[in-house]
Amino acid sequence: MNDSRHKYVFGPVPSRRLGRSLGVDLVPFKTCPFDCVYCQLGRTTLHTARREEYASTDQVLAELAEVLGRRPECDYVTLSGSGEPTLHRDLDRIVSAVKDLTDVPLAVLTNAALLGDPDVRRALLPADLVVPSLDAGDEETFARVNRPCPPITFPSLVDGLTAFRGEYTGRIDLEILLVAGLNDSDEQIEKIKALAARIRPDGIDLNTVTRPPAEADARPVGPERLSRIAEILGPSARIIAPHTPGDDRSGPVDRQELLGLLRRRPCTLDDLMAALRCHRWEAAKLLGQLTEEGVIAVRRHEDTMYYEVRKKDE
Repeated sequence: MNDSRHKYVFGPVPSRRLGRSLGVDLVPFKTCPFDCVYCQLGRTTLHTARREEYASTDQVLAELAEVLGRRPECDYVTLSGSGEPTLHRDLDRIVSAVKDLTDVPLAVLTNAALLGDPDVRRALLPADLVVPSLDAGDEETFARVNRPCPPITFPSLVDGLTAFRGEYTGRIDLEILLVAGLNDSDEQIEKIKALAARIRPDGIDLNTVTRPPAEADARPVGPERLSRIAEILGPSARIIAPHTPGDDRSGPVDRQELLGLLRRRPCTLDDLMAALRCHRWEAAKLLGQLTEEGVIAVRRHEDTMYYEVRKKDE
């Protein structure tokens, strides 16, 4: 259950790949070495590859101890959130703490930009699942899709992924997010396939633009093309399908709980129903109130309505 008192631990929230995920957010909103055109959180506000203690390590550990002590119903504890988690310089302490506090598997979602750093690779070794990204087959496409900051280069990204595979004994699911007209051509897919053979992931997750992206012209790849790309990449590739709402529960929806979810990412009504385990009309009623108050905004993307916390300068 989301708790508005918590600054760094949130959820459990529904995940298309991880089931019910208890999230841990280790960096401020949109602090990232990349500024991906497809990012559902918008443009990167702190574009950096510098590792710092962006979140109070002691407070993160205290929140984890409190929340995990309640034994929440979740399938994974996930280091993800609103920026790149490997930027946190105490990543090793936080990973170790999760493994000490719970038997729930630990997943780390990363853009892989910092896997060239031996300290980052070493910090991730106790994790059960690491999901790194690879959205391009060459330097030019990497620059267009991911827009990295210095000193991140395409060779350093691929070398870091390869080195991590050589050291890590857990599961790696390589995520490829496809944007129509940018990285979905046969030529790009063949290049990515060759790199994946070098990296040797256990699985390949194919994704595309599903929520309002940072750049309005970042368009999704259609289902037929996704299926064809999965065929090209081979039997380890799977298309990440949208989740379906979970079990309902009766009763009112907590305002701060709902806003806490919307601060992390734009959500549909079904997303909120699944995360909050509430009836549709309860979530819809509160969304209507918050919209009227000007607290949240509604955006349409690919004929789907998304809700998000309104930016202060709007």
